[in-house]
Amino acid sequence: MKNTLKYAVAAVALIAGVNAATAAGEHIPAVTDYANANIKTWVSDKTVIEAIKAQNAKNASLAQSDIDALDQKWRAGVDGGDMAMIDEVLANPLSDFLRDKQMASNGVITEIFVTDDKGLNVGQSDVTSDYWQGDEAKWQKTYGTGDAAAIFVDEAEKDESTQMLQSQVSMTIADESGAPIGAITVGINLNAL
Repeated sequence: MKNTLKYAVAAVALIAGVNAATAAGEHIPAVTDYANANIKTWVSDKTVIEAIKAQNAKNASLAQSDIDALDQKWRAGVDGGDMAMIDEVLANPLSDFLRDKQMASNGVITEIFVTDDKGLNVGQSDVTSDYWQGDEAKWQKTYGTGDAAAIFVDEAEKDESTQMLQSQVSMTIADESGAPIGAITVGINLNAL
């Protein structure tokens, strides 16, 4: 009984230590290294670049009111309404590409989504809760900075349903000329990293 209690106390201390370390940002170097070694190698794939360029051209004239309407339509689909818009994005070649990358990560990657120059989803491995990411740090601190090499690692959070400790890493995506055209956000399972 004493050993069981001792192990339980040690486990709680270990978990508390992990949470304190990640809350202090100690996960950032490891996540950044993973992004540079793995994600950066495939964000320049033509599947990614061509999909973003096509959507940037298609959405070039959208006003903020148009973006808000698209985001509301997406959210309504997530909440059980018309899912045609969501289904269209999930069925595109970029989403297939991203799902393959997620599957190949051996559990390290929990989600992936790519956004255009307005912060709208272009492709994703799983359904996101909203369509417009342009109002969030993941887009503003990458593509929004204008820096083609920008990387932003968000805080670590524990998913209560899965008990998984995860963070998101976001990076600007540049075209062949080096000009920023969009961004990518990747969920990282810190327990598997």
